[in-house]
Amino acid sequence: MMKLYYAPGSCSLAAHLVLLETGLPFELDRVDLATRRTESGQNYLEINPPGYVPTLELSDGQRVTEVPVILQYLGDHAPKGGLVPPAGSMERYRIQSWLNFITSEIHKGFGPLFADDTPIHYRPALKDRLRQRFGHIAAQLNQTPYLMGEEFSIVDPHLWVMIKWTRMVGIDPDQWPSLVAFETQIGARPATRQALRTEDLTW
Repeated sequence: MMKLYYAPGSCSLAAHLVLLETGLPFELDRVDLATRRTESGQNYLEINPPGYVPTLELSDGQRVTEVPVILQYLGDHAPKGGLVPPAGSMERYRIQSWLNFITSEIHKGFGPLFADDTPIHYRPALKDRLRQRFGHIAAQLNQTPYLMGEEFSIVDPHLWVMIKWTRMVGIDPDQWPSLVAFETQIGARPATRQALRTEDLTW
């Protein structure tokens, strides 16, 4: 059975959602990011030396890290299929583009806003940059209900978590109606509701 090392409300939530969507068997091990200890009593730095989540431990003991890679791995191994396009297809490259855009242009942009030592005068510029990125995504969602078109895919949970983070840093997603509609749609999925209950989140 696979194991997901996670921290509530972090980007690991995207992997948690996709695991539930796939129906693959898994267990969870919560990581205290302050102490770097897991709920099962392990030193998390021995599992993932950089110390961040998520880490997906496979049944044979191998580990996969980095959200975009974990999501693609899960999509490829989902028994029902359909969450990720086949390797080598143009749609596969499109979903990889979205995964990389969310990771590098949005996810990383939140880091300084969550950090206490980021100068106050620098924060407005960081927020403006994120607004530009979310505006780009909103334009896509003006055309299709999901990032890849008409069907839910592995990239949507990652975006959903990022939208949830906007409120934590003082960015109002209501300025993009398509983002809010997307947020509501993903939030209503059974897998999402189950993950939120498990992680004790009231989003």
